[in-house]
Amino acid sequence: MNKLAITGKGGVGKTTLASVLAYLYARDGRRVLAIDADPAANLALSLGFPPELAERITPIAEMEDLIYERTGAKPGTVGGWFRLNPRVDDIPDRFSAEHRGIRLLRLGTVKQGGSGCLCPENALLRALVTHLLLGRDEVVIMDMEAGVEHLGRATAQAVDALIVVVEPGRRSLGTAHLIRDLAGDIGLRRVYVVANKMRDERDRAFIESQARAEGFEVLGYLPADPRVIEADFTGQAVFDAAPEFVRAVEEVKQRLETLSPSEEVSES
Repeated sequence: MNKLAITGKGGVGKTTLASVLAYLYARDGRRVLAIDADPAANLALSLGFPPELAERITPIAEMEDLIYERTGAKPGTVGGWFRLNPRVDDIPDRFSAEHRGIRLLRLGTVKQGGSGCLCPENALLRALVTHLLLGRDEVVIMDMEAGVEHLGRATAQAVDALIVVVEPGRRSLGTAHLIRDLAGDIGLRRVYVVANKMRDERDRAFIESQARAEGFEVLGYLPADPRVIEADFTGQAVFDAAPEFVRAVEEVKQRLETLSPSEEVSES
């Protein structure tokens, strides 16, 4: 399981899960590239990157000179002529930052016309994501917004698992169902659930029953840990601040490692 995409509705804890998984793989001696593909861009904070280091990471979608250099068109251009397959192989190492064995890259978002627009920014991001998932021999963990906007048919099969983080509640699971539908549209079937903010057995029973009804496989259950919130206040990495939470994520990682890359979950 080298290529993971993590998604879910806002506030469920997907960024927290992404950051702890990144540290666990780095602790194993793996090369880890963490991709912040969420407009909220909180992955650096959850990883505990020093503020001065995090501030030096410019989102790729905001690099106008780079976009023009690689695509031959100015950002904001819709239609017209530009390169659909620009060079991107040097971007991850040039425009990322590294802290404690984890390299972090921010993708940013295409502001004009949406992420699916026919524009040079989107062409560069799509080519970059394809390279990250198909062309690099390392663990890649993508922290995404509530959807699969940065993925396409060319890259869907390279994702070993799409993890949807949910919390106790029907709205969260409804979002998971929608994400699975979107993933299915591009041919990505390996969609799993991780339940976060578990307070007691009642929460677990609710998630188990709803997931079973929807045909989801639950990879693990993460506790509602106040130390995760405290880490946000202090600027600590969650990996350092919340050992109980980290142990629960270790179980998720162990479950991931038992899955076959070709394993698919059933559709409801």
